[in-house]
Amino acid sequence: MRPSLTLLLSSLLFTSAANADELRERANAIFKPIPDKVTEVRGQKVSEDQAVLGHKLWFDPRLSSSHVISCNTCHNLSIGGSDNVPTSIGHGWQKGPRNSPTVLNAVFNAAQFWDGRAKDLQEQAKGPVQASVEMNSTPERVVSTLKSIPAYAAEFKKAFPKDKDPVSFDNMAYALEAFEVTLTTPNSPFDRFLKGEDKALDDKQKQGLALFMDAGCSACHNGVNLGGQGYFPFGVIKRPGAEVLPVGDKGRFAVTNTASDEYVFRAAPLRNVALTPPYFHSGEVWELEEAVAIMGDSQLGRQLNKDEVSAITAFLHSVTGEQPQVDYPILPASTATTPKPE
Repeated sequence: MRPSLTLLLSSLLFTSAANADELRERANAIFKPIPDKVTEVRGQKVSEDQAVLGHKLWFDPRLSSSHVISCNTCHNLSIGGSDNVPTSIGHGWQKGPRNSPTVLNAVFNAAQFWDGRAKDLQEQAKGPVQASVEMNSTPERVVSTLKSIPAYAAEFKKAFPKDKDPVSFDNMAYALEAFEVTLTTPNSPFDRFLKGEDKALDDKQKQGLALFMDAGCSACHNGVNLGGQGYFPFGVIKRPGAEVLPVGDKGRFAVTNTASDEYVFRAAPLRNVALTPPYFHSGEVWELEEAVAIMGDSQLGRQLNKDEVSAITAFLHSVTGEQPQVDYPILPASTATTPKPE
């Protein structure tokens, strides 16, 4: 296939530092680099003691009633913060209804879950623990479990010194949020380009960046996280087939009960997207190139040709950042009063 006129023009655009500066200036008006460290959430300083506690809770399967499923089961930090299957396997081998979104950089999202039903990470942390299809536990069982383990009781007291009863379901969620705040991926090639390093992106990636902006992708996928800030219908121009957009999942409609929110979803954050197949809330698309083509057709009404898809995909590979280095913690032992697995 012959290169498109857009790509031919784009290839000429990046032959000088001045043109790279122009591209960078345009990009910096739409996107922002990931900061090296996040120190506050909702205006409050993140406590290191709370993050250390949250680190342990993240990997503790005893938060689930089966003692089998932890947060890391469906949001595996070694493979991009998701689980690389269409929908996660939860309690009793049940399959969840939607693809598991990555937790990496989730602190930058305006809301959590595909439908935005949780306003922040603390609220989000409570959902999977209680969902019957996921961890299938209750606040009472979680608190009973944590209080039965003296080492946890001591760590909660240290992390929440002002609380009379520090071991609580709310504090569990807050500690998990404090840990998740650390799960950012700075210094991607794209971030380095935004900061002034011309050679951080190759010419094809620069072409893809220009196309990403010019074709309209950045209208929904913008900001620090290249998405995660707004809600849009899946199928603005043309609704994809039922295998990609199941008719039974009406997205944000289940949250707002507003007809205009049928098949509306939060714009997926695209940071590290190359690490987190399969794609979309249905998890039915395994190749990033195919996902790009579907979005062009469904959201932009544009049949991207092979070269355009390839260039945009190359750009999306450039937004993979430095992955957080997280040790697997040694968890405190259960006691005779710890609730048994169900």
